[in-house]
Amino acid sequence: MSEQTVMPEEMEQTAEELSEVLKVRREKLDKLVEEGKNPFETVTYDQTHHSKEIIDNFDTMEGMEVSLAGRMMSRRDMGKAFFCDLLDRDGKIQLYVRINDVGEEEFARFKKFDIGDIIGIRGTVFRTRRGEISVHCTHVEMLSKSLKPLPEKYHGLKDQDLRYRQRYVDLIVNPEVKDTFQIRSQIFREIRNYMDARGFMEVDTPVLHTLEIGAAARPFVTHHNTLDIPMYLRIETELYLKRLIVGGLERVYEMGRIFRNEGMSVKHNPEFTSMEVYQAYADFRDMMDLTEDLYVHLTRTICKTDVIPYQDQIINMASPWERLTMVEAVQKYAGVDYNSWADDAAARAEAEARNVHVEKNATRGEVLVAFFEEFVEEQLIQPTFIYDYPVEISPLAKRRADNPLFTERFEFFIYAREMGNAFSELNDPIDQRERFEKQVAERRAQGVNAEVDEDFLNALEYGMPPTGGLGIGIDRLVMLLTNSPSIRDVLLFPTMKPEK
Repeated sequence: MSEQTVMPEEMEQTAEELSEVLKVRREKLDKLVEEGKNPFETVTYDQTHHSKEIIDNFDTMEGMEVSLAGRMMSRRDMGKAFFCDLLDRDGKIQLYVRINDVGEEEFARFKKFDIGDIIGIRGTVFRTRRGEISVHCTHVEMLSKSLKPLPEKYHGLKDQDLRYRQRYVDLIVNPEVKDTFQIRSQIFREIRNYMDARGFMEVDTPVLHTLEIGAAARPFVTHHNTLDIPMYLRIETELYLKRLIVGGLERVYEMGRIFRNEGMSVKHNPEFTSMEVYQAYADFRDMMDLTEDLYVHLTRTICKTDVIPYQDQIINMASPWERLTMVEAVQKYAGVDYNSWADDAAARAEAEARNVHVEKNATRGEVLVAFFEEFVEEQLIQPTFIYDYPVEISPLAKRRADNPLFTERFEFFIYAREMGNAFSELNDPIDQRERFEKQVAERRAQGVNAEVDEDFLNALEYGMPPTGGLGIGIDRLVMLLTNSPSIRDVLLFPTMKPEK
């Protein structure tokens, strides 16, 4: 049996056996406390190195004394010596603990350590006869006692629901999970570097709002005790960021948590991270170019290639991405020509003939969107921009000057998923008021206590320059670049229904 062999401490246990294990661990803790060696009183430990640093630099570190700390993940009893695996921030490294090197008293205490205990060690770097880089320990001490056993290695933490609930255990026993979140952190850094290098300023805007706006997404509602008013967790950062454009901050962005009181799926979590970007004196086509360039940059930086696997598909992220108007996309994939509809009734008749559900008073634009959702979205596997959205579903976008039934808006899709949304922002306060009032009236008819954001309209009346705006779902971006099937795989603590 090689030194690399992992020997799990506990195999799958009955409830009675597990109860006995927990009891034994508590008794070990009590014994340590009686001896004046309570591990929970340890406040610091001097780590001189981490596992990966030693493994990567063995040639220069062989024979060097090091001090490491981490979780004991396995051990093999050789009688008067043990081989162990220590898991720290960067990975695993093997330890060799021998009675002659640490002394009888310390060795006797070490023999009572459990898998999962947090330990600190000092020793010298060496390579075993079988070639494994290891640390020959001269001192071992417990820094924190694990009172619960880890899932045994051969079966691991397989229950996906339990992995999301107990992410702390998931990170311990499934090393690839840590990789995903290290990449997530890298993506955030790279986005900030990219935006900052292009003159954008990162800002923070309020999470708590004092009114429920007319947008379609439902907010979470709370109550401010001192002011004695209801408050709403934000469903977007848009309106505050546009206020900053009015104030003269010409390029701003915010990466922040958004809260929507809606359903959950592999693509949706009630709280998620988005980035919104606003650039004065730009339009939606500038945002299109920015989006494509950002995604290509991130893919090359993170994945080191333009062509990446995602689930059952190979995605080519290289420029240029396909760009289609919504009318062109529906004609291409559904064989339906929006321009052939003489009026709203003709559009609804076509929908009925094609068995596409629309409301009884649906407009041509709403019917176009229904055809898009029914026939087009599932076809958009490779990166694709869809632009020129009907005004009915774009209350914050500027109308096309040559066709006021459509707006200067795009969404982009990868793997048949909407990844982001952008506008040439509406800066006409009169038009904006009309759209807000219509939207609020529709929401109130549904029983929602929505209000017009008068302060935002007041800001627009001071004058907002022509502006391009962009919103990107950061979690879906992380899913794409880490080949993760569910949004829960890229959130450290996804929203879960309570067990009890």
